[in-house]
Amino acid sequence: MKETRPRLKGKIRKAYENLIKDENRVLVIGDLHEPFCLDCYLDFCKKTYKNYNCNKVVFIGDVIDSHFSSYHETDPDGMGGGDELDIAIKKLNKWYELFPNADVMIGNHDRIVYRKGFTAGIPKRWLKPFEDVLETPKWRFKESVEIDNVLYEHGEGGQAFTKAKNNMMSSVCGHTHTEAYVRFIVGKRFKVFGMQVGCGVDSTAYATAYAKNFKKQAIGCGVVVGGHTAFNVLMDL
Repeated sequence: MKETRPRLKGKIRKAYENLIKDENRVLVIGDLHEPFCLDCYLDFCKKTYKNYNCNKVVFIGDVIDSHFSSYHETDPDGMGGGDELDIAIKKLNKWYELFPNADVMIGNHDRIVYRKGFTAGIPKRWLKPFEDVLETPKWRFKESVEIDNVLYEHGEGGQAFTKAKNNMMSSVCGHTHTEAYVRFIVGKRFKVFGMQVGCGVDSTAYATAYAKNFKKQAIGCGVVVGGHTAFNVLMDL
């Protein structure tokens, strides 16, 4: 049967052709901070993955919140460490079922317990790896990953545009919940971009009280095609 394609012109046709090329199309999922992520964010990311024919997934970091052990003030009426972790694992299991083959950047909230262990003088061999604790054996937890000459990292120490200039390569970051953008730096011989992907965090949760006076959070994710094209997809709330 002969393949039929829609009759498209100009930029729209070019974008469509990029989607059907044999190249990496990376869905970048923003900070989750489970168990304090918006319930609708998973379905939103699932639809985005399908709509843009993605074939790779990167979680940009802070998949858990660890509020019970936070360096911010913790809520005395909040969950204890065991309960928070149990619920976080249960919610992460839904993400794992949907995206079992993923690179997961390690964010500042992810490493809180490990930092507390370091402060307490506990050797690393006493602590389990992330994938064992969170029951996500196929997820690859990393400080950073490079795909198609694009660097993905959580984003501590500067936003994506600054990282792109400093790294002299395209860079994708999370961490800053209120920003979602793609900004290119164009030189005589090359161009690179910085992308902030937004997040999926529920701003009404008690664990986000430290940010109650921030501007509205940017709820969304990002897509990177072949390392050359990047765009944000924001959720209608």
